[in-house]
Amino acid sequence: MKLKRWFQVIPHSDFQSVALLLIRLIIGTAFLLHGWGKMQQPFGWMGPDAPVPGVFQFLAAFSEFGGGIAWVLGFLTPLASLGIFFTMAVAVTTHLFVTKDPFVNPTGGHSYEIALVYLGFAILMIAMTPGKVSLDAKIFGKRDLQ
Repeated sequence: MKLKRWFQVIPHSDFQSVALLLIRLIIGTAFLLHGWGKMQQPFGWMGPDAPVPGVFQFLAAFSEFGGGIAWVLGFLTPLASLGIFFTMAVAVTTHLFVTKDPFVNPTGGHSYEIALVYLGFAILMIAMTPGKVSLDAKIFGKRDLQ
């Protein structure tokens, strides 16, 4: 019973639910497309000299591709958001501390801006749930705010 509660949707107005749907469609599609290319070689998309083990490359590819699909559908949203959260946390950490990229690169090069934005949206989806217009709402229903 407690697991079901984790997937239940908190009450939102119609306007808020439509806004959540639109942003889920936009960002979910972006993740689906980012992840699709990685899913073509899920254990080696970073190349043969990557310092990241294949299993972690797979988890990142699956989080992006599967998480994008989940966000578009609003299905198992907290779980998908958690996977994307960890993937983006690693991306931000890598850009910030390993490659020492700036927050925004004025010349269009590498930066950690977009990874941080995606990380923020994952936090939003965990906190706000996907809204009324989602499979989570249809399957698991609304959460009582007691």
